[in-house]
Amino acid sequence: MYDLIVLGAGPAGLSASIYASRYKINHIVVGNVFDGSLSKAHKIENWPGEKSIKGSDLIMKFYDHAKSLGLEIIQEEVVEISKDDSIFIIKTNLSKVYKSKAILITLGTKHRKLNISGEKKFLGKGVSYCAVCDGAFFKDKTVAVAGGSDSAAMAAEMLSECAKKVYVIYRKQSMRCEPVILERLEKNSKIEIIYNTNITKVSGDKKVELIEINNKYNGGNKIKLDGLFIEVGSIPFVDLAKGLGVKIDKSGCIIIEASGSTNIEGIYAAGDITNGSNGLRQIVTAVSEGAIAATSIYKYLKKK
Repeated sequence: MYDLIVLGAGPAGLSASIYASRYKINHIVVGNVFDGSLSKAHKIENWPGEKSIKGSDLIMKFYDHAKSLGLEIIQEEVVEISKDDSIFIIKTNLSKVYKSKAILITLGTKHRKLNISGEKKFLGKGVSYCAVCDGAFFKDKTVAVAGGSDSAAMAAEMLSECAKKVYVIYRKQSMRCEPVILERLEKNSKIEIIYNTNITKVSGDKKVELIEINNKYNGGNKIKLDGLFIEVGSIPFVDLAKGLGVKIDKSGCIIIEASGSTNIEGIYAAGDITNGSNGLRQIVTAVSEGAIAATSIYKYLKKK
């Protein structure tokens, strides 16, 4: 029996573990450190103290810090959460069971899909949701990035280091990434941004060969390319929380109080999965929410 089980091993989960260790809370973290979005980020430029750092290097620093304080990590996937009176029961994909007095949900988000023809068929055959993972396979190739956020812009910038041509295709009339990143894209001769355009279909024989768009481009509505990287946002991974009766807002995020608590006693949440931090889904806010939640859980357990 643990005092706390942290679900998720990203910035929020590891930050919470650091604080939980300092509060001497008997806890474990269940999750894969290197499976989150931070570990796959090509470059982080807004983490205080690091002018520029790879996502994998930054998450490793978080992990090493938490480990130095006694972190016990269970690298399994949570498949079921139930509650028996005031005790939470966690079941994993390896049929193991863990129990605790409180849980902190920091499971983050999953990739949003375009839901277009060919997207599923060509996944792994030219369609990708991770430029860091798959970018190297497109050396001297032509690729496109769907999306207009920071992640889309960073993906395009990274891909331009190996691909010969990178299209950025965005459905609105202006990118919503940070201006400093947009400035770099516009100065990059390998990158071309196509605004007010949606991708409607991915086609090819055994792999991606072209995309169709709902706009005229160079006299047609097709663009020949070798790969499509989809960066159109993410959806909070709240399925397990819903099963416990945790309240979710209209955008699909777990509703939390300033303390990180949810509407269910003993359940807390932090990071991208929540409606906290005014919707700013950044590493710095995830870390902050993790620390706040751990502090609140410490106070909660003391009362219990």
